[in-house]
Amino acid sequence: MHKDEIKGIIESLLFVHQHPLTVDNIVKIVGNEVGKRVIKDLLTELLAEYREMGRGFHLVEVGGGYQFRTKADYAPWIRSLRKVRPTKLSKSALETLAIVAYRQPIVRAEIEHIRGVDSGWVLNSLLEKGLIKILGRKEVAGRPLVYGTSRRFLEVFGLRDLMGLPTLQELDALKGEEEVEPPEEETTGGEEK
Repeated sequence: MHKDEIKGIIESLLFVHQHPLTVDNIVKIVGNEVGKRVIKDLLTELLAEYREMGRGFHLVEVGGGYQFRTKADYAPWIRSLRKVRPTKLSKSALETLAIVAYRQPIVRAEIEHIRGVDSGWVLNSLLEKGLIKILGRKEVAGRPLVYGTSRRFLEVFGLRDLMGLPTLQELDALKGEEEVEPPEEETTGGEEK
């Protein structure tokens, strides 16, 4: 296959898929004969091309894969079209999410020790939103559940991986706000959610 044809295939796959596609996913679909290095190089080219276009959407590397997203600047119009309200996180939910993100894997007792309050309902809320997940059980008495962030967490906050988390100083700047919204969620291609 010619390079432009492969690039077109990659664009099509990314356009119709609802979640980020990894390089390995793309290689499996396109075929191993193309090779991982070629796919990575073409994705790098596509990232640069879409960045230069200045369109209402762009290609981003997020959640361990690649995805087309609308730019956050256009969120008010997209919300109007989709009739979807952005997800808001309370201060307690954001605090708990930050603890999980920075301390994972972590059990509920450790979270409650750090926060100083019961965190059961907040953890359930974050689980329902898909921002955290249960990683398993800790091998101690009582075998408590172990929590960590999900791939959805990376997607919602526009992070490539956990190394993209803000520093503790940046998090301190959020203190004092009553209710915090995640960044304007860029919408994705593919099916309506």
